Amino acid sequence: MKLGMPKAMSYYYYFPFLYGFFNKLGIEIILSDNTTKKTLEDGASRVVTETCLPIKVFIGHIMNLIEKGVDKIFVPSYQSIAPKIYNCSKIRGLPDLVRNVIKEKFTIVEPTLDKSAKNQGLHEFLIECAKYFDITDLKLIKEAEQAGWKVYNNFQVMVKYGMQYAKALDYALKGQVCLNEEETKDYPITIALVSHAYNIYDERTSMKIFDKLEKMNVKVCTALQVSQEHLVDGITAMGQNYYWANETEMTGCAGHYLKDNKVDGMITLTAFGCGPDSLMLERITRKAKEYSMPLLNLTIDEHTGEAGFITRLEAFVDMLFRKQRALKHIS
Repeated sequence: MKLGMPKAMSYYYYFPFLYGFFNKLGIEIILSDNTTKKTLEDGASRVVTETCLPIKVFIGHIMNLIEKGVDKIFVPSYQSIAPKIYNCSKIRGLPDLVRNVIKEKFTIVEPTLDKSAKNQGLHEFLIECAKYFDITDLKLIKEAEQAGWKVYNNFQVMVKYGMQYAKALDYALKGQVCLNEEETKDYPITIALVSHAYNIYDERTSMKIFDKLEKMNVKVCTALQVSQEHLVDGITAMGQNYYWANETEMTGCAGHYLKDNKVDGMITLTAFGCGPDSLMLERITRKAKEYSMPLLNLTIDEHTGEAGFITRLEAFVDMLFRKQRALKHIS
């Protein structure tokens, strides 16, 4: 039993849990390859121009799995992750979108998670997943759920500790927890990177922003290092009500680090054409001015050039270093 899983969108949130769950059921997960120029081209060629970059990337990864000969591909519909907390329309209707733009033959494994509806919670979601493989043993499904939570919790412990995403994921999938390998390097500058996981942990779409900032001697903080409770508090601090499922990564993350006062600057990385993000970005920009927080807004799409991307990063970081030197001179 095999299941294809695109390395895009919800993969960056739920893969540790899904790996533990499906592995316990005896189902092998086949991942798509890392995002490349071809991935972007394949995805963009199937959808209308106005479609946001993350969806184009997702479609490209579906095409990659089809080319690998995978006949069952995981395309869930995450309607609502908590009561009255919803995903954007493209994520909610992802199975229908995929079905309409990809005509090649394959089975879409499309369970629905909707915690704002009755009897469509996580338990029902997992039962629906298992049914695609003719697995109906509720005891086995429960054991698989527990296995999923174990992998997911181990992953969360390590990223909250400060371990890099890829390294923490690797340890978690091996059933390990390691908290003593991180370097205690002192960085002169700390930046909060505010974005969705699928934008910043995909090295192609993010232009390897973590590596670039590391070379500039900058420490990067993200939403992964912040607890869910503090992220929700961050939304409140921004004068907003929690509504969008991924809002914690944007408004909540920005609100937390603005209050935290332990970062020297903030960078937002958003995909061109994302409606919810454009609204959240406006609020973040206004609040950053109130807190006198240096802010760089970066927008990406499939045409973003790396040279201009680097130039803007370097200019922003240089400004933060000059500001720091000026403050030391005054003191």
